[in-house]
Amino acid sequence: MSPLAIGAIAFYVVLLLLMLAYGTNTVLLVVVHALNRHRARPAPPPPDPAPRVTVQLPVYNEENVVVRLLEAVGNLDWPADRLEIQLLDDSTDRTPEVAAPVVERLRARGLDVTHLRRHSRTEYKAGALKHGMARCKGEFIAIFDADFAPTPEFLHQALGRFADPKVAAVQGRWTHLNREHSGLTRAEALAIDGHFGVEQAARYWAGWFLNFNGSAGVWRRSAIEDAGGWSGDTLTEDLDLSYRVQLAGWTMVYDPDLVCPSELPVDLAAFKAQQRRWATGSMQTARKLLPSIWRSGASVVAKVQATLHLTHYAVHLLIALTALLSVPCVLFPGASVAPRSLWALLLPFALAMSGPTVLHIYAQRVLEGRNVRFRDLGLLTLFGIGIAVSNGRAVLEAFRGSGGEFVRTPKLGIVSKADRPATRYRVGSDGLLGLETGLALYCMAASLGLAWVGVYEIAPFMMLDAAGFAAVALVGHSEARAAYQG
Repeated sequence: MSPLAIGAIAFYVVLLLLMLAYGTNTVLLVVVHALNRHRARPAPPPPDPAPRVTVQLPVYNEENVVVRLLEAVGNLDWPADRLEIQLLDDSTDRTPEVAAPVVERLRARGLDVTHLRRHSRTEYKAGALKHGMARCKGEFIAIFDADFAPTPEFLHQALGRFADPKVAAVQGRWTHLNREHSGLTRAEALAIDGHFGVEQAARYWAGWFLNFNGSAGVWRRSAIEDAGGWSGDTLTEDLDLSYRVQLAGWTMVYDPDLVCPSELPVDLAAFKAQQRRWATGSMQTARKLLPSIWRSGASVVAKVQATLHLTHYAVHLLIALTALLSVPCVLFPGASVAPRSLWALLLPFALAMSGPTVLHIYAQRVLEGRNVRFRDLGLLTLFGIGIAVSNGRAVLEAFRGSGGEFVRTPKLGIVSKADRPATRYRVGSDGLLGLETGLALYCMAASLGLAWVGVYEIAPFMMLDAAGFAAVALVGHSEARAAYQG
């Protein structure tokens, strides 16, 4: 066997082992959650007297949801003389005109509401938060994105957690206003429930690094300042600040009972844009902070968990690469591996890849006390595989130090099945439909070819990859056609 063939096979095995590591860690998080789930404690009462709280609402072209957001925040149960609301509005559409009368109504009720506008979107959301913080009055800062609708009791439940002076932030759990809108939203809800229902709680209870998710949380202003403030040098300013405050000695709290409804993207293009931004920002944060994390005094386990957490989106790049390399590494002359020799690796790999399935099933039992609908789990699996090309590209761009454009996720006010998205807010194509279609055809042909020559160990994985890439490509083509006709 040639050195090139040996190198290719070694690279392929490394990819599989990395996927094994990420998948096994998912199972570990489930185990940690199961062992600690009874440690949850009711939130202490809010401090008395009530501290001054600033609610920041960063919005950009949110005409469809800004009224819902403002009305929900206006109903927060907190003393009016201790509450400040900042609408941080970078919009270039009709959002300011739509928001203005609601702002006036809230002011007429005695609420302190400021409608702040910037001349440019410098540093995107981080810049807007920084702009507002320089003008805010609150000791604590609550943040809600435009697609959220906090319940009246949110601040009462969250502020009690700050009795410990070392707590920098409290993160709530996202729930879903439009879970039943479509198969896509049901799949997205499963994924988010897995993160908030299991992963966040497990990391918190284990004492590992925790992240603020950008919305539905409250910060201690002094902690933000102590960690250097908001920074726009990554696309996930929330993840970046979360790790910096913990490296500075602060702690963070996740409260699974602190719930806040939010709206899920209803278009696949919007979902992909959201995931691509998170993937890019996570890898940018990893490049920026992993050296500091590994030099810190945290435990080795916490450092490993932080590494897996910050680089988790690399899984999508691994999926795309293994799909491409499976056939050459098994069948091509000069680079062939006896299929049976891969079985010892593929079996535990398959078991580890069942980790996300276990997590999502377990999360539904923990959060909702119900069984997962397997059609929804199947859709989540297909979409999770299918976006590997888009997210894989985002990971590579982040490694190269590029990918710095903040593409917003459209919020459309979509709740019921009868609601239809506003075409003016649709996300454009990411230019990957041809590649996704080609990869679906490649994986389909590979699965059939492998089965034909008797390599049954790998053929099912290739068939699953083919189904995932095909699902995303078909939905993408359908949305592109609808946008063209509309």
